[in-house]
Amino acid sequence: MLRSASHALRRLSSSSSRSLSTIHRRPPHRPIKTLSSLSPSTNPYPSLLSSFSNTHIARYHHDHAAAASFTASTAPVPEEEEAVTDGDCAGECTQVVQARNTTTPANNRSTDAYSAIELALDSVVKIFTISSSPNYALPWQNKSQRDSMGSGFVVAGKKILTNAHVVADCTFVLVRKHGSPTKYRAEVQAVGHECDLAILTVESDEFWEGMTFLELGDIPFLQEAVAVVGYPQGGDNISVTQGVVSRVEPTQYVHGATQLMAIQIDAAINPGNSGGPAIMGDKVAGVAFQNLSGAENIGYIIPVPVIKHFLAGVEESGDYVGFCSLGLSCQPTENVQLREHFRMRGDMTGVLVSKINPLSDAQRVLKKDDILLMFDGVPIANDGTVPFRNRERITFDHLVSMKRPNEMAKVRVLRNGEEHEFSITIRPLQQLVPVHQFDKLPSYFIFAGLVFVPLTQPYLHEYGEDWYNTSPRRLCERALRELPKKAGEQLVILSQLLMDDINMGYERLAELQTCISSDKFLHRPGVACLLAAVNDCNSDGAGRWVVALRQWLLLPAVACLL
Repeated sequence: MLRSASHALRRLSSSSSRSLSTIHRRPPHRPIKTLSSLSPSTNPYPSLLSSFSNTHIARYHHDHAAAASFTASTAPVPEEEEAVTDGDCAGECTQVVQARNTTTPANNRSTDAYSAIELALDSVVKIFTISSSPNYALPWQNKSQRDSMGSGFVVAGKKILTNAHVVADCTFVLVRKHGSPTKYRAEVQAVGHECDLAILTVESDEFWEGMTFLELGDIPFLQEAVAVVGYPQGGDNISVTQGVVSRVEPTQYVHGATQLMAIQIDAAINPGNSGGPAIMGDKVAGVAFQNLSGAENIGYIIPVPVIKHFLAGVEESGDYVGFCSLGLSCQPTENVQLREHFRMRGDMTGVLVSKINPLSDAQRVLKKDDILLMFDGVPIANDGTVPFRNRERITFDHLVSMKRPNEMAKVRVLRNGEEHEFSITIRPLQQLVPVHQFDKLPSYFIFAGLVFVPLTQPYLHEYGEDWYNTSPRRLCERALRELPKKAGEQLVILSQLLMDDINMGYERLAELQTCISSDKFLHRPGVACLLAAVNDCNSDGAGRWVVALRQWLLLPAVACLL
């Protein structure tokens, strides 16, 4: 009766959220919605570019096409250029022109910008996805199959980079080049749902003929012009739109329910633009992935440092390695009395450690009520920020997230009025209640009509979009705030009761929504946790089974079945 399926089923959109590890854990932020479908426009020239208007998007859904339109960039164009060809492409896939000098007469910039866009058109592809996501309320079946569209672009090594939510829970993926009527079968090589990025590969040699790969650039400065290329809804051809950089800071990634650096731009980013490149000059400044619901001309792109972190992890290990966390919850120390209480000198700044994840390496050396003063030699301000470029500041979590798994970091803390310095191993951390479970079916166990499932945020999403208000309050609180105490620990709940003669009279058990805990559960990860429930059942010798449930959320209950 027990089943744990893990074949590739990819979800096309996600609305769960989880707050930053080092600042307060809060209920999910709902306004930002994920992006996914696409639609193109064929003419990359001024007449087309000026014809697109910024369209308000309520939600980036994989079910509907998403893309962005874009106008000419005013970024400087090089005086001197050189063409570079990547060895992996064997002459079939060429790199866009690489700039050496960015000082160019203003009257030449527009023409060169269009040239860069034309080169990008030989890299951007339209992605067609068929997906089927799990039904967490009925974990033994999937929801109806659906189709969606998104964008992607070619990077070095004959790989297509796109968003994870474009191919999440997918069962079949096709890609189409700009100007071609042919669709080619694609396979998902790696997916990073945290950073909302994925890599696709195409076996067909015919597909790679005439394709170019785009070079990754750097984080643009405020007010620099970017051009978003993709296939948004509203048409079938490629579309380009222009905007400027409005803000650079860590932002909630809706699909991955994590907080990583993102770039806010005012270019139109619509359903279907997801996975398309944002071009600055002749290089990629980021990947379009979401916008802000209820606001106009506020779109977000994934910056190059996050992209490179993802690609480097896949290159080194062959799969996604994740983003690291210190495993701390921290409180700002902006209050004068608070700083005096913890004996901080006038020239000291830092944040108060309020909670430590028991599974993190920080648990070994840090203590609750330590004042975290520095991370890797960078002073942390009382509001939890660190310097970033010219007079800009970002949360210090960005420094942590850019670390590679198992990399060492030095932290300086103030403890009882004395400063201490420790070395900590940084690594990704397990959540007690997973925030997403894409590309696999949920585990479940049925015994005598009792349906047991691990508690996950996708399960709570079955209560609706406003799940943090409509789901059982105690389950929601544990999902958002509780930390695991041991590796592999899960919360297992009795989700429902399938009525039969054997369980007649126990209908109210289905209303418990109760977490089950035992020592055996704490030491058995995944499906083995569910099997432990059977081992804990005892027969009274008269053909009856007694199921003992130690409940974490409600009063203890014992069900005598048959």
